[in-house]
Amino acid sequence: MHYIGLVKSYTNTSQDEFDLPNGTVLSVLLDKIAQDYGTQFTKEVYDPVKKEMKTTFVTMVNGTHMDQLQGINTPLKDRNTVILMSLVTGG
Repeated sequence: MHYIGLVKSYTNTSQDEFDLPNGTVLSVLLDKIAQDYGTQFTKEVYDPVKKEMKTTFVTMVNGTHMDQLQGINTPLKDRNTVILMSLVTGG
C-alpha cells in the first residue's frame, strides 16, 4: 500500500504492507487502514461505515482506478500494488 500526497500526512508514512488472503476485497483493506489511522483518515479520506472514498481521493490497484475495476469490491491478489492518493486539481 502506497500513500501519496495529502494521504501521507494522515498516515505519517508513505507505505504499509498488509498480509491479506487472496480475494480479499478492497473495502476490507481500506477498513483496516481506517482502523489503523483513525478519525482524521476516516473524516478526510475513506468512510468505513458508508464504504466509500471521499470525493477528493482515489484508489488505484495495479495502476487502474478502482472505478474501472469493481470499485470497493475489487478483489485483491498477492503482490497487488495499491495506491491511495488525493486527486490532482488545477486551473
